[in-house]
Amino acid sequence: MSSTVTVTVPATTANLGPGFDCLGAALTLYNQFTFSRLPVGSDRVVMKVSGAEADQVSTDSNNLVYQAFTRLFQQLNQTPPPVQIEIQLGVPLARGLGSSATAIVGGLVGGNGLANTPLTQSQIMQMAVEIEGHPDNVVPALLGGARLAATGIDSPWEICEIPWHRDIVPVVAIPNFELSTQVARQVLPATYSRADAIFNTAHLGLLLRGLETANSHWLKAALQDRIHQPYRQSLIPGYEAVQSAAIGAGAYGMVISGAGPTLLALTAPETAEAVRSAMEDAWAGQGTTAQVKVLQIDTQGAIAH
Repeated sequence: MSSTVTVTVPATTANLGPGFDCLGAALTLYNQFTFSRLPVGSDRVVMKVSGAEADQVSTDSNNLVYQAFTRLFQQLNQTPPPVQIEIQLGVPLARGLGSSATAIVGGLVGGNGLANTPLTQSQIMQMAVEIEGHPDNVVPALLGGARLAATGIDSPWEICEIPWHRDIVPVVAIPNFELSTQVARQVLPATYSRADAIFNTAHLGLLLRGLETANSHWLKAALQDRIHQPYRQSLIPGYEAVQSAAIGAGAYGMVISGAGPTLLALTAPETAEAVRSAMEDAWAGQGTTAQVKVLQIDTQGAIAH
């Protein structure tokens, strides 16, 4: 049996405008989780957390990483071994960058590694979706790349890799305030009009082609959404100013990353730095400090070693 497993899991951005709860992409920001077996009779779990915001992470059995870890062993009808879990944080918490997805995927992949990998990647993916409740963050966190998830006929989920053109650069603006996913969901309406459903269907289709081709006209139109962003913008002070600055600096458009408050701009390589600077300055003008990063799409997903 393995005694130590380290798992590196990428951040994710979900929704991408019209792809609400079904489209997500892995980004080059990472959390790292190291699982070490402890001697029989030790405490069930010993947790060590480092990195920014480490003091906000639970270090007992309520920690989501440990809950996913124990879920893996329950799936195997085994008692979870005593374990030390070291977490190195690189993904900001509660910012719309999939920090909870990294915890779920990290716990499942780490547990699977300590158990000598009895479960397939597909089985781990199904468990991750069950724990998270929807696939848009956990699937790219596990698999990497951009992924579209739809309910299947012969299986619970069909996962489709979405080609992402190398000339489309993601720029994330991460403000120094949090927004809970629960609050962001509460502002959404219970029902939508037929016109809004048609609008989002058309724009999601256009977005998929835009991501594949880097067609600037398609991307500018495709990032529009009527399902979640109009309702969530009011929860993010400075949204309109940052959006205007990003587009003014050359971005194709800007969307809310996940449930927010992080904002994601898509742009060409030659304008990426100008967009980054403009978004940072715009939020500073609203009195908000933000980390603004030019990233890439992670193509590896969760890596255990």
